Amino acid sequence: MSKNRAGKIFGSSLLAMGILAVSLTAHGEEVKVTLTGAEEVPAVTTQAKGEGTITIAKDGSVTGLVKTTGIEGVAAHIHLAEAGKNGPPVITLTKGADGAWSTPEGAKLTEEQYKAFKAGQLYVNVHSAAHKGGEIRAQLKP
Repeated sequence: MSKNRAGKIFGSSLLAMGILAVSLTAHGEEVKVTLTGAEEVPAVTTQAKGEGTITIAKDGSVTGLVKTTGIEGVAAHIHLAEAGKNGPPVITLTKGADGAWSTPEGAKLTEEQYKAFKAGQLYVNVHSAAHKGGEIRAQLKP
């Protein structure tokens, strides 16, 4: 293999890695979540559960969807607090069909909230009439 061909292959590889890095940065950090009653504070005994993905970009933009089963949710939020504690809501999710909750268009964290996310201090939960403080919950772990 000639030096020129090797240089082209190496250069192409670097370009591909750069494009991948830009793509990951632009789309943000995807966090898979599994919501359970055991994660609530205090813990809730329930058959309800939820699964989804929340994506948080470096600029604080938040997108995502959580699908729940076994619960008639009345509200859902992303809250600010570490595991084992309760905190204030920072983003209210929008209820869709069939137990789906999504982030509203334009949802965005402040700089401080983004730092809290990076430290594992945000969680998502779904509230029900029987458990107004939350029935199922998952910590957002970057």
